[in-house]
Parts: sequence; C-alpha cells; structure tokens
Amino acid sequence: VLMVKPSLDFFSLTFALFKVGAVPVLIDPGIGRRALLGCLDEVEPEAFIGVPAAHLARLLFPRPFRSVRALVTVGRKLGWGGHDLRSLARLGEARGAGGDVPYPMADSSPDEIAAILFTSGSTGIPKGAIYTHGIFDAQVRSIRTLYGIEPGEIDLATFPLFALFDPALGMTAVVPDMDARFPAKADPRKLVEAIEAYGATNMFGSPALVDNLSRYAEAQAIRFPSLRRVLSSGAPMRHDILARMHGRLDGDAQVHTPFGATESLPVASIGSAELLAEAAEGLHLGKGICVGRPAPGVDVRIIRIDDEPIDRWSDDLLLPPGAIGELAVRGPVVTPGYWARPEQTRLSKIRDGDTIIHRMGDLGWIDEQGRIWMCGRKSHRVPVEGDTLFTECVEPIFNQHPDVHRCALVAVRPKRAVLVVERTPASRRDDDRLRQELLVLASSSPSTRAIDTILFHDRPFPVDRRHNAKIERERLSCWAARALA
Repeated sequence: VLMVKPSLDFFSLTFALFKVGAVPVLIDPGIGRRALLGCLDEVEPEAFIGVPAAHLARLLFPRPFRSVRALVTVGRKLGWGGHDLRSLARLGEARGAGGDVPYPMADSSPDEIAAILFTSGSTGIPKGAIYTHGIFDAQVRSIRTLYGIEPGEIDLATFPLFALFDPALGMTAVVPDMDARFPAKADPRKLVEAIEAYGATNMFGSPALVDNLSRYAEAQAIRFPSLRRVLSSGAPMRHDILARMHGRLDGDAQVHTPFGATESLPVASIGSAELLAEAAEGLHLGKGICVGRPAPGVDVRIIRIDDEPIDRWSDDLLLPPGAIGELAVRGPVVTPGYWARPEQTRLSKIRDGDTIIHRMGDLGWIDEQGRIWMCGRKSHRVPVEGDTLFTECVEPIFNQHPDVHRCALVAVRPKRAVLVVERTPASRRDDDRLRQELLVLASSSPSTRAIDTILFHDRPFPVDRRHNAKIERERLSCWAARALA
C-alpha cells in the first residue's frame, strides 16, 4: 500500500515498486476513513509505505494492517519500526544496488497483476480494480494515439494518477503547487505560472479545476499559446466551461474529454471543436452528453438495462440503433475484475469465450456517426409513471438558465422525479419566479415533461472530493424526501 502525497517521492516510489515487481495499491484518502479502512482490510497488504500521518492511522486502527511485514516511512519516523527513505537508501548501497551497479528490472508478463487501483466509490462502494501490465501498456498506446502525444512534451499534472503515465508517454511532468485532493480549490494564478514558466504543452484536470482556471484566465485576458491540448475527465463537463477554456487556446489546440472509468480507460473521446460546432445542440435537446467515438481497439455496444448479473454474452442483449441502454465495453484496456469482490465482479463483467466485457454502469446510445451519447449512471435513472428519466438528458436543459449553477435529478418514492437546484451566486430571482421559469423549460422537452417538483438547495451540492464535480445524488435524494415530507 502506497499512501504518499503527490511529490517527487510519490513518483519515484511508484516506479521503484513496479521495477522490483511489487504490486502497488493506490487508494484515494478522500473516500473517507471507514471506506479506506475497509479497502485496506480487503487487500491484506504485506508492505506499507506512507507519510507519518498514515502510520499514525495504522497504529490507531491496526486490524487492516495485521498482515504487514515491511514498513517504510516517507518523512520522520516517530518510534515505529521499519525504514525511512534515508535508511532504505543506505541499505540499497550496502547491498550493491547504488552508484553504478545496475538495478535489475523484475521480469513481468502482460497478464501479471501490476497494481490495484480503487475506484472513488462516488456511485457505490469503493472497489479495487485489478490492473495487469498488459492493460497499462494498452492504455499508454491508446492515449498516445488518441491525442498525438510526442516525446519531449511537458504536462501540467494536476491529477497524480494520470501523471504516472507521463514518463511512459515521454512527457515531463510538472507538478503544480496545489492540494490534489481538492482540485476546485487550486490557485489559478499558480497554475498559470506553471504553464507559462515551463511551456506546458499538455494539461490534465478535473472539470472543476478547468472551470476555476478558465474563469481566471478569461477575467485576466490570459491565453495559453503553448498548450496543444487540455484533457479533462472524471465527471461531465458543462458546455460553458468547455467553451470558456477552448477560447483560451490557440491554433488547433482543443479541450478533449476522454470518457471511461477506473475499470476501463479510455473508452471514447471527443474534442471541443466538434462538441461546440455540432454536438452542443443535442445536449440542450435532451439527447445526453456526446462523449465521442470509441478509442482505438475498443468495441462499445449498447445492451438492455438490467440490474442483475449477466454471466455470458448473447447477441440477444443488444438493443436496436438509437435506443438507450447500458454501455458494454470490450478491449485491451478492460480490467478483469475487482480484488476480493466476486459479487461486484459478477455484476460488472460478462464473459464471451476468453474475453471479458465490462458493463460500464453508464447508460447511453450511439448515433448514426458512431458517436456515443452518455445519458447518466444506471443507478441514477428515475422511473416515473410509464417512463424513465436519465440525469444527463434532463439536467443540461435546466443548466442553461442563467440563475442555475447546477441541478440534480433525484428520485423520491413513490416514483416521483424531483429537480434539486443550486443557484448561481448572482441569482436575484425569488423562488416562485425561478420555479415557474424552470417549469416552462421542463415543458419544452419530452425528456423533462414528467418533472413537476423543483426544490432549491441553499448550500453548495455535496460532491465527491476527488473531482469536486460528481454530485452525491443519494444524499440529495434523502434531503429532498425530508423537504417534501
């Protein structure tokens, strides 16, 4: 288990673990203490590398660490055993691994486990996706081909896990001065300084970070001539953020929105030029979010919506063209399953001979041009009388209103669809007037006509900590139920 803040130590330790053939386990501490300890308990780690605060947590909650035999502290040791980085370096030199002595690379095969990466758990329990060396290799090749990344480029790495791909892609990683756990709070001035000082050609950031940066750059009339591309994923990006950031770029540079999940990435991608010119209208007509065409080597199919396991593939699962169903993905970037979670693996994987198809848990459809339109999470669909509403078909229609910062479609039993609205800071309309205007919007589209209840949330929406963008709809649904009781 590696629990180290984004830093030079984080990068060197990760690659050192790969090099010796160990399996790093990476868990986002933002998932919360209980979930974090549960993940550690599942993994049964044999080695633990962490900052002093992580080791103190290990002493306070010893059960998940009962299998640990080796300890390394990144920072000052406070009385517990094991090594710190200095003593580890001295040990390596004493055994002839320092200086000019070659440091041998462990042999590995494409099917061998390379890492366990835990999902954020923002739409369910955190689960440890099993990565093989072959999957990592396929991801590197796919990302390089998709975006034309060339050796010698410079990446502003605002998301640590993507930054680990930089050396494999031949890019220099510039780690900005920010807390990677809270990207929405990153100081845009420091991001601008890093881009300009190092001539960054690439940037990866969550929609919340891109929103913050683009607002600042627009207000200060700042452009980014060195950037060839901006990549943003982790949550849907609003049209206004996309347009604002696109306007700060020069030449052929675009904002690309790769689509995928921890269990399969990348699945598809689309650039801001196509989105702004062609696909934006569909967003406001209730068609969903266009996430682009499948990535190289990835096969995407639309299957019937089903909450139960599907053990074996059958063509009877396929839906006709244009129908909304669950996205099912096959390709070399698909992970084989979850560590120590056979039931969750069975729910998300379909076997087809020797290959595995991943059920994304996302709903969508494919248009005549072969582009995928994402309509929302399967677990977030809202059944109403005689119909089903989908979050990404509904919410963009209301997000057009100038007084709406964002909104969330939630279900309140029995079969009642409720729209919860977070106002913009500049909103001056009273509740009754804004509600009537939004109900008029609701009547304008078949995707929203079933909505007759609108609630205003006085505080910012609860969101996931990793991307600061994924709305915690279950909490909003409980809040709406209490408000309507």
